[in-house]
Amino acid sequence: MKKILLLIITIFIIVLAIVYGLIISKNNIQNEIKRNNKFYENYLNKEVYGTEVATIIGKAIEQNLQNEIAKDENGLFIENDTNSIKIDLKMITIDKTYPMEVIYNNDITLFVQNFNLISFKCTSIEYHKSTGYISKIIFEQIED
Repeated sequence: MKKILLLIITIFIIVLAIVYGLIISKNNIQNEIKRNNKFYENYLNKEVYGTEVATIIGKAIEQNLQNEIAKDENGLFIENDTNSIKIDLKMITIDKTYPMEVIYNNDITLFVQNFNLISFKCTSIEYHKSTGYISKIIFEQIED
């Protein structure tokens, strides 16, 4: 009888430890998502200069590379359902929208030289439905 009770208590403790570990793991993932998203969400509906947009693009490119996001034949990151991030820039001087990869691959220092004092506004943020990570950000040029 004591052996059965000891076995039941041992199994119960093991189950509790597993459940506790899963809860801690889930909380850590949620905290990582919030921390990652907060960086980008701070820019929503705010005006920033082109230099800051270049910094944000650099961070998004780095994040996609770390997450091993595949690229298409044009060198653009392929959106996935979990952790890819895209940034689009709507330019009023040219009336065209550019993906971040075009800005980055055409020498981001030239973008900074030409648009360092030009204001942009983050007008939209979209999220991955499956994970909650930010999937797309749109910056719009607001002055020449």
